[in-house]
Amino acid sequence: MHRIDGLPDHVTIYEVGPRDGLQNEAAILPVDVKAEFVERLVDAGLTTIETTSFVHPTWVPQLADASDLLTRLERRPGIRYPVLVPNERGLDRALEHGVTEIAIFGSATETFAQRNLNRTVDSQFEMFAPVVSRALESGVRVRAYVSMCFGDPWEGPVPIARVVEVGMRLLDLGCFELSLGDTIGVGTPGHARALIESFPCGPGPLAVHFHDTYGQALANTLEALRCGVTVVDAAAGGIGGCPYAESATGNLATEDLVWMLHGLGIETGVDLGSLVDTSSWLAKRLGRPSPSSVVRALSKEP
Repeated sequence: MHRIDGLPDHVTIYEVGPRDGLQNEAAILPVDVKAEFVERLVDAGLTTIETTSFVHPTWVPQLADASDLLTRLERRPGIRYPVLVPNERGLDRALEHGVTEIAIFGSATETFAQRNLNRTVDSQFEMFAPVVSRALESGVRVRAYVSMCFGDPWEGPVPIARVVEVGMRLLDLGCFELSLGDTIGVGTPGHARALIESFPCGPGPLAVHFHDTYGQALANTLEALRCGVTVVDAAAGGIGGCPYAESATGNLATEDLVWMLHGLGIETGVDLGSLVDTSSWLAKRLGRPSPSSVVRALSKEP
C-alpha cells in the first residue's frame, strides 16, 4: 500500500453491473440468478448497487423482469438500490415498488439523444423535469447520467462546454449527483481533468463512469480522484457496454478499480476475494470469461 498525496481517503463505488452490465449482455439471465447476483454484491461489501431499469422491454429485453426482481430482493438496511427510469411511467413503476433512489439518463449529443431517447438535447429536459419533480416530492433521490461526455461515434469529439451545459441543467433540476459517462471509452486523463475542472459546481456532486475501450478507464479514474471526485461507477467483472452505441465496450471492472484503490490505501469497504468469486460465478452463467484483468489473475478457475 502506497498512498499518493491529494487523493481521497474513501471512494464510493457505484456498482452498475446488474443494470448497465447485464443490459448489454447477449445472455438473458433468469431473475433468480439476477437476485443472487445482487445479494452476492452486497455480501462483498458494495453498498450502492443499481439493480435494474424500468425501460420498455422492447428496447432492453435483458431487464424485462425489473418488477419481478425488485419483488424478490430483500433490501437490507444501509444499502442503496437505485433503479434507472426513462420517463414518468418508469417512475410510476419505481414508486409502486418502494424505490427510494432513481437515476435518469441524458445525452450530451444530438444523435445519441435521438437514438436513445427519441428526443433532442433540449427536449430531453421536458421529459426529465416532471420525473425529477415528482420523485423529489415523493422523497426519492435522483441521480443523473450524461452520456457521450468525451466522444460520440456519430459526431466525433464532444465540446466540453456542451457537456457542462447539459450537466448543470440536470443538477439544476434537483439531481443530487451527476455521473459523467465516457460511453465509447475514448477519454484520456488530460481530457478528464479538463472536463471536471470546467464544472462551476466543483467536484462535489460529480461521479465518473468510464468504459475501457482503449484501456484508459483506470488512468482516467485516477485523474478524476486527483481532481476531487469520490464516486466512481464500475461493473463487477467488467461486463456491459451500451446497447445504443456499438463501439461501447465493457465498463470499468469493479475488481480492477478495487485493486488500484486498495493499493493506494483508499478505503472502499469491498472484500476483493468475495467480489472475484462473484464475477467468476457470473461469468459461468453468461457463458464467457470475465473481461476483468483482476478476475482473470485471481480467479481459482482456469
